[in-house]
Amino acid sequence: MAVVHGGSSETTRVAERLGHPPRFVTSPSGHSSRYTDRETMEIFVMVAAGRINKRLVLQLQRLGVEAVGISGVDGGLLEARRKGTLRIVEDGKRRLLRGDFSGTIQRVRAGLLDTLLTAGHVPVIAPIAIGDAGEALNVDGDRAAASIAAAVGAHRLVILSNVPGLLRDVSREESLIKTVSQDQMQDVLDRFAFGRMKRKLLGAISALENGVAEVILADGRRNTPLQAALAGHGTRIT
Repeated sequence: MAVVHGGSSETTRVAERLGHPPRFVTSPSGHSSRYTDRETMEIFVMVAAGRINKRLVLQLQRLGVEAVGISGVDGGLLEARRKGTLRIVEDGKRRLLRGDFSGTIQRVRAGLLDTLLTAGHVPVIAPIAIGDAGEALNVDGDRAAASIAAAVGAHRLVILSNVPGLLRDVSREESLIKTVSQDQMQDVLDRFAFGRMKRKLLGAISALENGVAEVILADGRRNTPLQAALAGHGTRIT
């Protein structure tokens, strides 16, 4: 088993305390994302690879799990292409925003993970990748998890969030969609996926297309979220 975590909310809080509040931008297609300038990237590395990663490792160690905390930079685990320039819509006008340090994963070098997993360790991975110029890049955690799951030959990917799974109506948690087949995904994306959930579904599609047999979108607010997901709670995508 491997764990991939995020760090967006904590990065926002720390950045605000450091006097560098986040800037969120909207793409022409309507996606909202963080603009990761150089200082924001430094804060993200500090928070995700430092505070959050080591907190999770300590918690898992207390539970008897042989956890090892790394980021996608370690061992060249995640290689990404830097976006550099973002196309955004601001005040009703289309603009190009330069200086972005986010990236799109191009390759997972799974050798380090194979070594850790074979030795009985659980890798805990912060979603930071290395770019072509050797720079650290912010990559989407759900897409990172999907890429890593495919690279290590995982049978199942569990994606946890703050909702029970994919909902027909985002205002009603009881409207959970329990199962989705791969050939239904485009219809589901068009009708029910908004905001972060759309990114999670795109990650699920990527995982399925690259050999992962099943993706579960489940509720991370439960006391035992992983067990609940494996027991049938959440949305199962096959």
